[in-house]
Order: sequence, then structure tokens, then C-alpha cells
Amino acid sequence: MSRVYDISDFAALLEKYGDSGSARGRSEKAGREENWPRRPDHRRNQEVGPSQNRNDHSRTIYRARDREYSLRESEVRTLVDVGKFRMVPADDLARLAYGGDRGRMESDVRNLCRQGLVEQHSIEGHESYSKQVLSLSREGHRLLTRENLVAHRQAIYHGFVKAKEARHDADLYRLYHKVAKEIDRVGGTVRRVVLDYELKQELYKKLSRIPPDKDLSYERIRLASEYDLKVVNDKIPIPDLRIEYEDDCRDLHRLDLEIATRDYRPQGLGEKAKAGFHLFARQQDHPKLRRVLDTQEISARIFAL
Repeated sequence: MSRVYDISDFAALLEKYGDSGSARGRSEKAGREENWPRRPDHRRNQEVGPSQNRNDHSRTIYRARDREYSLRESEVRTLVDVGKFRMVPADDLARLAYGGDRGRMESDVRNLCRQGLVEQHSIEGHESYSKQVLSLSREGHRLLTRENLVAHRQAIYHGFVKAKEARHDADLYRLYHKVAKEIDRVGGTVRRVVLDYELKQELYKKLSRIPPDKDLSYERIRLASEYDLKVVNDKIPIPDLRIEYEDDCRDLHRLDLEIATRDYRPQGLGEKAKAGFHLFARQQDHPKLRRVLDTQEISARIFAL
């Protein structure tokens, strides 16, 4: 019977990466402040609540051309999270970002929705999953961009996607927290998350600009290498989620993560595995996915989501 690998097995791999220099390719020397979040300007007017705990109760006023927004730090963090992952399940937000304090999360979300910065949607989810997901509105996207509230080079998204994509994307936030916790445990610091949309957009744009007189196979390999990816079957597989993190020696590493499901076509799953992505799946999907990889004689591990 195939073994189900858990997050502790993945953590062991992270410790090895610290010695080998790369989690999915090359390692780079990171500028210490390059991807740090930019803090709000403290010269903005603030309304301080009755508590002296400013982190919990103080509000910062952000002024736009025709309106202003009053936000707590926790609400700003929620905006950033929702923008980075395009959508976040309400249950996961309460559990992972608010430490299980659902009441506080719901209070923050109500305020964000009331000010038109966040939108709530219902999707058909898993049995143990929240069907309520949050996405950033256009106004929320503009606020984060205008006020420089996200880290340098960190992409953010707004709007709702197709239901099928939404169900898949809803798992990314939980996967990120699971892996980020282990990165922190081994002394690393996450600097940036990259969704497949960002990588696809950049890669496809560059591929479309390759002159017809160039060797497409060579250019594809060159371009894949530029993004620390591989060419498999004349394709450049793209991971669902890339995490860039800095270790305690200030080296930058990349982790490419893929959420696999039983609906994956055998060829597609094989290409993702051969590309070197770390595969995660729900435990009920492991047996079928393992059989698919065994048939192709691929020994990649599948970690529990």
C-alpha cells in the first residue's frame, strides 16, 4: 500500500534545501528589504478606539479622490490575503488568519464589505469546507495598489472567477499556510507568493513574441530556465502556487506546489510530477493518483493536503 506523506515529511525536505541551495531550481541572494510589505504612512489621521491596544482597535483613514476608508490593521491584512490568493474561504480565514476567532473575522469582513472593498460569494464546496469565499473588489484592489500596502512585486487580484476554478483555488490558501508554517519552523521567511495566472500571463506573452525564424524548442527551454521551470513533452508546466522564501542566510528559494485531484488526466499529472512540482492532494484522492503515477513509473511523493 502506498504511503501517504504528511507535512512533517515535507518539512524534512525544506531542511535539505537549506543545504543544497534550491527547493525547485536555483537559489539567489535576496535583498533584505526587497519584498517586505510597505507600511501605512503613520502621518495619516487615525481614530483610536477605547482600548489602548492600537493593533486591535486603532483605525487608519485612507483617503481616495471621492471617499475615505477606515480600516484596522487586521482588516488591511485580510485585504492583502484575499488579494494575493484571488479568493479565500471564510472558514479558512477565520481559522488561519484570526486564530479561530470567527466573531472578529466576521466583524472585519462586514466592515470591508460595507465599504465596498471585499465581496462575498457562495460556491459548491467540499463537505468539510466553507461555501462562502471572499474576493477583492475593484475598489479594494485600487486601495492596496494606491497605498502601497502589498510587498514589492507581489501581484494582487480582484473579482470572482468561474465556479470550477473557484473550487480549486479555494484550497490554495490552506495549502499556503500549511507550507508557510514549516518554512517559518526551519527559519525561513516568505517573501512572495505567485499564482499560476501570473506565471502563465508572463510566459505566454513572451512565447507569443518569439520570432518565427527562431528555434522554438530552444527558445522554450531558454524561457523555462529564465523562470526556473522545466520543459516536459514540449510544454512548460506551470505550478498552482509558487512560494518564494528567504532562509536564515538570506538566500532566496522557490517552492513550486501543485494541488492534484482525481480528475487530473494521467498525462497532465505525469507532466506536473516530471516538472518537479511538489504534489498535494486530499487523502481520498491519493490511491487513484498514486496508481496513475505508478503506471507511468513516476516515483514522485504526494503529500496530504
